[in-house]
Amino acid sequence: MLQTTLIIPTSGPGLYEFTGRAAAFIEEADVETGLLTVFVRHTSCSLLIQENADPDVRRDLDTFFRRLVPPSDDPSMRWVVHTTEGPDDMPAHIKAALTAVSLSVPVMSGRLALGTWQGLYLFEHRESPHRREIVLHLGG
Repeated sequence: MLQTTLIIPTSGPGLYEFTGRAAAFIEEADVETGLLTVFVRHTSCSLLIQENADPDVRRDLDTFFRRLVPPSDDPSMRWVVHTTEGPDDMPAHIKAALTAVSLSVPVMSGRLALGTWQGLYLFEHRESPHRREIVLHLGG
């Protein structure tokens, strides 16, 4: 079993692709068949497998989640109690709960078994820059 940690610096909300870095990890591991587990070590961001061809898809997803869960200072979010870390914090936790903090991707013929337009993304939900850690674990 092989493991590494990727550091993804973010500059605010949005999707940050790391497919190439995960693919490089698989290539270095020189494993033909296995399962890559991807895990983010935070509670206010998440992981997605999403289209990597048209940037409009990423923009629309970000806009959808902003509309679905607005900042806690929005009148529709008056019920939120956890506001100590700012108006984007509890909404970020909700968005992370609605998406995934871990993913599994098969490895076939030494490569990630992603579809033609699929990519791996960190989905940042906080407004301020962060340094996010993603653990890649390759099992046979």
